[in-house]
Amino acid sequence: MSPAEEGGGESTSTVVVAAVANLGIAVAKAVAGIISGSSAMLSEAAHSVADTVTEILLLTALKRSAKPADEEHPLGYGPERYIWALLAAVATFVGGAVFSLYDGIHTLAAGEEPGDPLLSYGVLLIAFLLEGFSLRTGVRQARGEARRVRRPFLRYLRHTPDTAVKAVVLEDSAALIGLMLAAGGLLGGQLTGSGVWDAVASLLIGLLLLVVAWVLGRSNAELLIGRPLPRSVRERIRAELLDVEHVEAVLELTTLVQGPREALVAAKIDFRDRSTAAQIEGACERAERRLRSAFPAVTRVYLDPTPGFTPRHPED
Repeated sequence: MSPAEEGGGESTSTVVVAAVANLGIAVAKAVAGIISGSSAMLSEAAHSVADTVTEILLLTALKRSAKPADEEHPLGYGPERYIWALLAAVATFVGGAVFSLYDGIHTLAAGEEPGDPLLSYGVLLIAFLLEGFSLRTGVRQARGEARRVRRPFLRYLRHTPDTAVKAVVLEDSAALIGLMLAAGGLLGGQLTGSGVWDAVASLLIGLLLLVVAWVLGRSNAELLIGRPLPRSVRERIRAELLDVEHVEAVLELTTLVQGPREALVAAKIDFRDRSTAAQIEGACERAERRLRSAFPAVTRVYLDPTPGFTPRHPED
């Protein structure tokens, strides 16, 4: 099994755990919200429904992006995961944030009679435990990947091209915060008899989901547009190429992230003028082997022998 397939399998397990947890939580929250009349609980139900839809889209992304390259798609289907992940971010925005903001504004305008919050507290507690377990699964995978690439956890999470795991970690973190906001709204309404606390909690949940949708949407859009490998990695790739016999200079280096463990490297190489065609071919083969060995994520290498350019003097 290739590293990409191993990473994809682990990401799939993480997303499945999150999807199953959110589906059960969504039903429980909806029932508790209807019985208690709590807008915050209904917002949390919408939040969980949006998360479930998100995870279904992420599973679709993982499955479709794992298809091997073919004649119609010679560079593979890796970037397709970012299209579906972008749609997942839109689902979080539309299904969760918009509903929560609308419900909060409606409650403030029309008022709300707080019902019995006992069932809601029980549902929130169970949801907190399930979301915590799902978050633990996502964080454990992300920490493992961060150690593998030798990066601090938060920096890895910010820049990782594995947006499926990033989505699970961010959405489950937001879910735990949302549960605490909902509990605060219920408690405030219970103590004061006012539905304002519940409405404010619903509005805050909506704003929280807006932030999550924005972060995930921006990350996936960046990868769809085309993101290079980190500068430090590009410098190491350049050094590896320059260390190959017969290579004089790396005139141009282009890298492109195509998936969590899939990247393309293309370079214009100036070879020694006295090198034969056979020596240049051998140097290209050695360079590709070195890059694939040093950087397992590099799955495609394209080297273009290109003559160097000598600056023209004014008298020329």
